[in-house]
Amino acid sequence: MQRLRSSIAAAAAALSLAAAIAATAHAETIAVIGTGNVGSALGPEFAALGHTIVYGSRTPNEQDVKDLVARTGHGATATTQAEAVKGADIVVLAVPGALAVDITKSLGDLSGKIILDPTNVVNRNTGDGYANHGVPGGSNAELIQAAAPNAKVVKAFNTLNWTKMVDPQSSGGPVSIPIVGDDAEARAKIAELVKGMGLEPVDLGPLRFANTLEEMLVIWANARTHGAPYNYYLRPEPASAPAR
Repeated sequence: MQRLRSSIAAAAAALSLAAAIAATAHAETIAVIGTGNVGSALGPEFAALGHTIVYGSRTPNEQDVKDLVARTGHGATATTQAEAVKGADIVVLAVPGALAVDITKSLGDLSGKIILDPTNVVNRNTGDGYANHGVPGGSNAELIQAAAPNAKVVKAFNTLNWTKMVDPQSSGGPVSIPIVGDDAEARAKIAELVKGMGLEPVDLGPLRFANTLEEMLVIWANARTHGAPYNYYLRPEPASAPAR
């Protein structure tokens, strides 16, 4: 009996070690550029999943940034935007959509890095709603890709409010996060982050479809404007459903 207990204990220790190794192997350094609502939501969530967070801020020594770093924990730090990206595997552009391209250009060489783009550029109509996503014939994500041609841009997290990123259960049901990007491995990494947060990733393919995601935000915003707020949920068909 003692031998059995020892064997079980050894097996449990081995499994714990394997889990720790696996977690370390998948850990990334993530630069979160911007410390507003979206950056303050995603940074702590990603840190809780075991990733190292470096906030890039124009004012890294301001008290509100220090408070965010403390709240994030897990060894998070803050520095300038250009410094934050240097050792990062993933760069999150948690900045106003209209500034995203210029900020991307200011960050220096982003070759090989994944750029997570949750931005939107929305044009308001004549006071009764939103007309379009603000980039006729294209998308903000594609403009960001053009500004960093050797990076891997992935569009995600632009179709929901930041409060749902922090607390998906407050939606009252599942919330889908559409994802597009030209690099399949980069999309898969972002999908892992989405799953870890309790949201449901939906892979929609290459970056040229980013305009679709940005138009989805227009629908979402108009619904809220007219008193019918909701969240996207793309319900999967059963495996037995016939192909059409």
